[in-house]
Amino acid sequence: MKIYAFHLLNDFSGSPKVLSQLIKGWDENGIDVHVCSSFQNQGILSGLSPWITRHPVWYRFYENKLLRFAALMLSQLLLIPGFLTLVKKEDIIYVNTVLPFGAALLGKLKGCRIIYHLHETTMKPAILKKVLFGIVKFTANEVIYVSEFLADKEPMQGIKTHVLHNAIPEEFINRAGRITRDITMPQNVLMVCSLKIYKGLHEFTKVAKRLKEFRFRMVINAPTEEIEAFFKGTDLPGNLEIYPTQRDVIPHFAWADLIMNLSHPDGWVETFGLTIIEGMAFGMPAIVPPVGGITEVVEHGFNGYHADPLNIDTLEKTVQSLFLNSQLYQQLSANATVKLREFREKAFIDSSLKILHGTG
Repeated sequence: MKIYAFHLLNDFSGSPKVLSQLIKGWDENGIDVHVCSSFQNQGILSGLSPWITRHPVWYRFYENKLLRFAALMLSQLLLIPGFLTLVKKEDIIYVNTVLPFGAALLGKLKGCRIIYHLHETTMKPAILKKVLFGIVKFTANEVIYVSEFLADKEPMQGIKTHVLHNAIPEEFINRAGRITRDITMPQNVLMVCSLKIYKGLHEFTKVAKRLKEFRFRMVINAPTEEIEAFFKGTDLPGNLEIYPTQRDVIPHFAWADLIMNLSHPDGWVETFGLTIIEGMAFGMPAIVPPVGGITEVVEHGFNGYHADPLNIDTLEKTVQSLFLNSQLYQQLSANATVKLREFREKAFIDSSLKILHGTG
């Protein structure tokens, strides 16, 4: 079995991280994997085994939306002739996110089995979403969703579908297990996100301003100069630290006592929440939005809370209720460890293999 796995932007975000786990699992199970992505960028996929075949696919990310759209179109137009003679009918085309649509069109042209792995539902402009999801419906033989929420939100009539929750790498869990945390006096709050206003960066800053007795940290998937430009003119509190893209986030999780996700439901609905389960590996409770697939990861009142990310008063009180009640915090921390069992890597890989072999 040969798989051509396509991903648009090789960076350190969640979707290539999930794909890298799958690729390692497939490779360990004897599948011939060819990874196709923008390897001119340093990202998660750059760290794959050198024995795995890589195919560079040109793509450049631009902040300017028109340039970004043009780069996407050019990338996919170049992709099709570049792989036309390489890909055979018996190969599997695995399309990670809706963006590498050229791979799906190539697979359709060659008569390949096409599997889409969908991570997203929020996309602007609406016409782009309509076109990209239309290509999914036109080309896909099977669709994998990262959550039940996403499966309900983006149904695919007449296409075989699966729900495959993301998982945390065993290596991550093992490293987390070697770190001892003092949970008797929690005081550190962490948010790991991209540099988008709808990710709740300003709301996190406002909560930090109100809770000066606690420490806050943001790890943002962007270079320092872009972060500085984003926050230019913003009065940042002294108890808030901001870090740019990190190759290794474990030291930040080891520092933290609480993980937050403050994505605006009207701007970006989280379809899963990979950073939240990474926090759970450290026994961290979480505060997350009340909608989306992320609510399948955090059970309200069990291993964290659902809270309106735009309501600063509610966020402030929720953090205080956890940090000022040691017994409550320790109970939710223990529950986070229990909840983590649902997102182990072995079950994730096994389920993926069943899908590939047609038994899942």
